[in-house]
Amino acid sequence: MTGRLRVLDPSERFGEVLFGLIMVLTFTGSLSAAESGHSEVRTMLIGALGCNFAWGIVDGIMYILDNLGQRGRDLLTLHRVIGARSPEAAHGLITEALPEPVAAVLRPDEIESIRQRLGARPEPPRRAGLERNDWLGALAIFLLVFLSTFPVVIPFLVMQDAMKALRISNVIAIVMLFVGGYFLGKSSGYKPWRTGLVMVGIGVVLVAITIALGG
Repeated sequence: MTGRLRVLDPSERFGEVLFGLIMVLTFTGSLSAAESGHSEVRTMLIGALGCNFAWGIVDGIMYILDNLGQRGRDLLTLHRVIGARSPEAAHGLITEALPEPVAAVLRPDEIESIRQRLGARPEPPRRAGLERNDWLGALAIFLLVFLSTFPVVIPFLVMQDAMKALRISNVIAIVMLFVGGYFLGKSSGYKPWRTGLVMVGIGVVLVAITIALGG
């Protein structure tokens, strides 16, 4: 029961950045640049930063709970395999726990070898516990969600013209969506440029839906 080799894989990292971007874009997208003064812009900035700060914490907690739940299910399966009444029953449990393509190519003697090696391990703990990577992953999620806010809101902090700030902010958001999608595609075996463009489209659609629903 070891922790992940990586705290977050590329798809998880991009997913958190995408989430943070969508949240902040619902604030900047609802801003009427032609009619907004300093007080409206300030309210928008506080709302965007506060929202992503809160959701970064919530998402980090959910990550910890998800890891704990998955580790608990894995540990329960291990106890069932060790305590199975017969080798055949243990084989069934092992096969169910493995990805289907892997289970399909294992021979009975290989599954039996897995059962024996699992039984030879030290007595596993009764309950799953939190690990260092769980806390690091939660912290990484919080930082990704919260810090993804800043590139999009910086134009409003340094520019007096709200219209220009909004346009530059939108360009930054689109570039971030594309770059994230590009590297996601590169790490996942998809065409990077196409994946980047798809992510831009998905981000725009999700923001439009969120704003339309009052998000």
